[in-house]
Amino acid sequence: MKREEHQAGRLLRSRLKDALSFLRAFLVIDPLIYFYTAVCGAASLAGSLVDSGGRWQHGCARFWSRLILKTSGIRLKLEGVENIPRAGATIFCANHPSAMDIPILLVCLPVQFRFVAKRTLFHVPFLGWHLRRSGHIPVDRDRPHKAMKSLDQAAERIRAGCPVVLFPEGHRSRDGSMGPFRTGSFYLAVRSGVPVTPITIRGSRAVLKPDSLHVRPGTVEVFFHRPIPTASLTTKDVGPLADRIRSTILSQFESKSPSPSPG
Repeated sequence: MKREEHQAGRLLRSRLKDALSFLRAFLVIDPLIYFYTAVCGAASLAGSLVDSGGRWQHGCARFWSRLILKTSGIRLKLEGVENIPRAGATIFCANHPSAMDIPILLVCLPVQFRFVAKRTLFHVPFLGWHLRRSGHIPVDRDRPHKAMKSLDQAAERIRAGCPVVLFPEGHRSRDGSMGPFRTGSFYLAVRSGVPVTPITIRGSRAVLKPDSLHVRPGTVEVFFHRPIPTASLTTKDVGPLADRIRSTILSQFESKSPSPSPG
C-alpha cells in the first residue's frame, strides 16, 4: 500500500512540474521568443538595405539564436569542433529532430553559412523576405525538372565559396526517429564537389517537440563528424553517399538522448 501511495505521489509531483513548466513556456518563454523574432527580424531587414552580402543578417540571426537558447535554458555540448572547416565551401548536413535545431546550429557553427530551404518558404511574408535578403538558397522539391535546375544553381553558389546547411530528411521527425534522407541533397553535394560535414543533433526534441510550444530547459549534444570529400564522385554515387552520411549521423543519434532539465 505504501509503495502504491509513493508511486501515486511521484506521478502527481511529475504532472505538477510538467504543468508549471508548460505555463512558464506559454506565459514567459514563448512571448519572449516572438518578441526577439520581431526585433531581430526588423533589424535584419533594415540592415539588408546596406549589406547585400548577408553578413549583417547572419549576425542578427546568431544574436536572435543566442537570446532564444539563453531564455529557454538550453545548453549546448559540442564534440568534434576541430572537424568544422573554417575556410572554403562545405555542406553541413544535419538531422532534424526539432524546430530548435536552427537556432542551435546558428549558435554553434563559427562560420558564415546559408540555409538551403524549400522555395515555398521564400513566399511567406517577412520570413521569405528575410531569407531572400540574407542570401539563403531556395530549391524546388515537388517539381522534378525545376528541382534539378534549382539544385544546379545552388551548386554554383556553393562552388563559389558559400558554405550551406541542409536537412536531408526534408522535415522534422514527428516520432523521434531519423527519417530517410532525400537524395536531392546529395546530388547537390556531388554537383558542387565540396566536402560534406555530417552533424548529429541529439536531444533537441526533448527541449522542443515538433508542433509544440512547450519549450523546456535541457542539454543538447551536437557532434561534428569528419568532412567527407565528394570531388571524385559522380551522380551515380548519390545513393551510396546518402547512405554513408546517414549512417555516420545515425551512429551518434542512436545513443541515449539527454533528458531535459526538471521543470
